[in-house]
Amino acid sequence: MGRFAGLALDNTQAYPSRMAQRSTRLGPHDWLAAGRSALCDAGPSALKAEPLAVRLGVSKGSFYWHFRDVPAFQDILLSEWETDAVSRAARTDGTPVAQLRALAQDLADPDPTDRAVRSWAQGHDGARAAVERVDTARITLLHELLRETGIANPEMARIVYAAAVGMTALDRTGPSDNRNAMGSLVDLVLALR
Repeated sequence: MGRFAGLALDNTQAYPSRMAQRSTRLGPHDWLAAGRSALCDAGPSALKAEPLAVRLGVSKGSFYWHFRDVPAFQDILLSEWETDAVSRAARTDGTPVAQLRALAQDLADPDPTDRAVRSWAQGHDGARAAVERVDTARITLLHELLRETGIANPEMARIVYAAAVGMTALDRTGPSDNRNAMGSLVDLVLALR
């Protein structure tokens, strides 16, 4: 045995790079998370196999193992965003007034992916359709809450929603100012009852 006598070899230490490769294999959720991050950081041009692979430090072969092609990846990314965006707007506990105020304030302080997808929608049909469905779901919920507070005019929901979306474009002062402004707008709308 010579100079190696008494040494216990642990294969995980002897071949750390192989073990690291096995434990860090990327799944589709890793690629989708990287896609959301890339979309927010660099825009839709980063939603391709090569830039995402570079971002993740892997070959693009892994991308094609999980996704048929880039459009399929983008469709799944949009579908997941849509599901998440609608569920974040879902009703919560509390009175309709409290729910309305909370929803309007949350809409004025959106997840960064919301802004990125809305921007992407300016030049991508799939993103545009997803944004339209999310907008419709959110406006419908606002309308239901407004109706429950005694305001039946369906245009008020569109006005509140447009104000929230518009505030994200202004975002010069910060999310807390947007939240406060939306709270004031909801108070003003409710005063119309």
